[in-house]
Parts: sequence; structure tokens; C-alpha cells
Amino acid sequence: LADACRLAGVSTAAPYKHFRDRNEVLEIVIQRGFSRMADEGDTAVAEAGAGTFAAMVALNTHYVDFALENQSLFRLMFGQHPELKTADPVLECGQDCFGRVVSHFADYCRAERIAEDPHAVCLRVWTFIHGLACLKMDEDYDAVSPGLDCRQLLVDTLPLLLQDRASR
Repeated sequence: LADACRLAGVSTAAPYKHFRDRNEVLEIVIQRGFSRMADEGDTAVAEAGAGTFAAMVALNTHYVDFALENQSLFRLMFGQHPELKTADPVLECGQDCFGRVVSHFADYCRAERIAEDPHAVCLRVWTFIHGLACLKMDEDYDAVSPGLDCRQLLVDTLPLLLQDRASR
């Protein structure tokens, strides 16, 4: 916050004339992060063609890229501060973002005639994608698989995760 104040050319006390405390400022940052992530994900899907496998690749690649390009924001959005992630405005914005992602999975499931609940499919993929993003961010892959092509791992694994479990 102090760095942001310096960049803006204002005193470190200035934000408190507009916000109740540091947490309110961070809640707004998180809300904007989720909104931006959702908007950019929507754009990636639209450019790839809603309901297609290419859209699923684009959406999930965007998630990983967003995490890697905005590491501090991503960590803030996903709970470095437990008191922030349970704040009502943060929960609402995070749920809206996730709901938009689930709707893209619903489009894919309809197009591919997947009977499984799109929410369940989305959770399965998100678990993998979020883990992939965090492992890449923390450079953990470098220790066990130097030079791993995470994009290829995503493309190779996504079809397995998108398979209809309901029809088995």
C-alpha cells in the first residue's frame, strides 16, 4: 500500500480518507482481480469458440498465465490472508468469477453431450489447473522435472479431466 501511495504521489495516510482500513483496500484489489480474470477468461473463450475443446484450452491456459503474470495478486485472491477471502464482497466476486467459468464448462458439456454436471467437471479441472499454476509459480516443477512444458501438460491432461464420468 505504501508503494502504491508513493507511485500515486500521495501520503500513506491518504487511502484512509476513502477506505475504512487496509483490508477494505485489499478487498477491492481482490474484487478487481477476480473481475479481470473472469473478463479475460470470457474473451479467451469467445476467441477460441464457445463450447469447443479449443475454448477449454484457452480458458485454462489463461488461468495459468494470469497466475504467472500476476503472482502477488493471484496469491492475494486465493487466500494468503484468510480474513480477506471470507469477506462478503470478496466471496461474491469470487463466486461470480467461478460461476462464469462453470458456464463455459456447461457450454462445452452441452456441445460434447457430456451428461455429468458441468460444476463437477469444472471442479475437477480447476483442481488440476490451480495446482499446475501454483507449482509453476513456486518453481516446484524445476526440482522434479526441469524444462517441463506446462502448456503441453495442460493440453495432454485436459481431455482426461473433461471425460464424462456420469456415463461410466
